[in-house]
Amino acid sequence: MRDAGGYRAPQAKSAAPPHGRPWAAGAAAAEEQSYEFGSAKYLLLCGLGGMLSCGLTHTAIVPLDLVKCRMQVDPGKYKGIVSGFGVTVRDDGLRGLARGWAPTLLGYSLQGLCKFGLYEVFKIRYAELLGPERAYEWRTSLYLAASASAEFFADVALAPMEAVKVRMQTQPGFARTLRAAAPRMYGEEGLWAFYKGVTPLWMRQIPYTMMKFACFERTVEALYEYVVPKPQHQCTKAEQLAVTFVAGCVAGVFCAVVSHPADSIVSVLNKEKGSTTFGVLHRLGFAGVWKGLFARIIMIGTLTALQWFIYDSVKVYFKLPRPPVAQAPPSGKKQE
Repeated sequence: MRDAGGYRAPQAKSAAPPHGRPWAAGAAAAEEQSYEFGSAKYLLLCGLGGMLSCGLTHTAIVPLDLVKCRMQVDPGKYKGIVSGFGVTVRDDGLRGLARGWAPTLLGYSLQGLCKFGLYEVFKIRYAELLGPERAYEWRTSLYLAASASAEFFADVALAPMEAVKVRMQTQPGFARTLRAAAPRMYGEEGLWAFYKGVTPLWMRQIPYTMMKFACFERTVEALYEYVVPKPQHQCTKAEQLAVTFVAGCVAGVFCAVVSHPADSIVSVLNKEKGSTTFGVLHRLGFAGVWKGLFARIIMIGTLTALQWFIYDSVKVYFKLPRPPVAQAPPSGKKQE
C-alpha cells in the first residue's frame, strides 16, 4: 500500500493497521480497504469521482461562468458581475443564464475523469521511480509533476466542448444548443475549430491543476499539523471532509490567480473565428487579461472546494482507501 506521499508502505499481515496508515485502525481497516490502493478498480473509481466532481460543479456555475466569459470578451457591455447578470437576463431572459450547460457537463466530465484518475496513476508511478525516501522528501514536486501530466491529457478531452461552450456563450446569435453549435463550427472551420484553443487551454489548466493538487495536498498537511486539534486518524469522516473542503477553498484562490490570464485568452480565442493566441494576447494587453478576476476567484474558489469535497465523498461512499497525511517512510526513520 502507499500513503498520500505516494511511496509504498509495507503490507499489513493481520488485522492491525498498516504501517504508515494510522487512520486504518481496528474494524475501520477492513471497511476502508474495499479496493486495493492503486488497483485498476481503485483508479477507475477515482476517475468516476473526478467525473462527478468536475462535471457537476462546472455545470452548476454555468451562469457565473457565462457572465465571466462575457466580461472578458466584451468589457464595455458587461462591466461587472451584478450588471453582467442584469444585461444577460434583459437580453436573453433567465434561460439565457444556462446557455452552454450541455457542452460544459460533457466536457468537464471527461476532463475530470482524466484529471483525477490520471493524477492517481502518475502519482503512484512517479513515486515508484523515485523510491520511498525521495518520494516523501520531494512530495511537492511529485504532486506538481503528476498533476501536470494528468492535465495535459485532460485538456485534450476538454478542448472540443470548451470551444463549443465559449462560442455559444459569447457570440450572439451563433447557436443556442450543443447539437446546433458543434456541426456549425465543424462546417465553418473543420476539426481545427475544436482544438485551436488547446494550447492556451494548457497554459490555463496545467498551472491551475498543478496549484490545485499541490496546494491542496500541502494545505491538508498543514491543517492537520497546526489547526485541527486532534490527529487525523481520530477525526470522523465528516470532520475529514470538512478539512478537505477548507483546503479546497484555499487551493481554489491560488488556482484562480495563476490561471486567469490564460483563461481570458481562451475566452476571446474561442469567440473569434481565425484568431490566434499571440494576436489575442497582444490586443488585450496586461490589464485586459486580468478582466473578470474577482468573478473567477469566487467561481474557482467555490468550485475547487466542492470538487475536492465531492471527490473525497465518492471515496468514502465506495470505501476506497483514503491515505493519511504524508509521513516519512520507515526507511527514513531510525531503526530500533
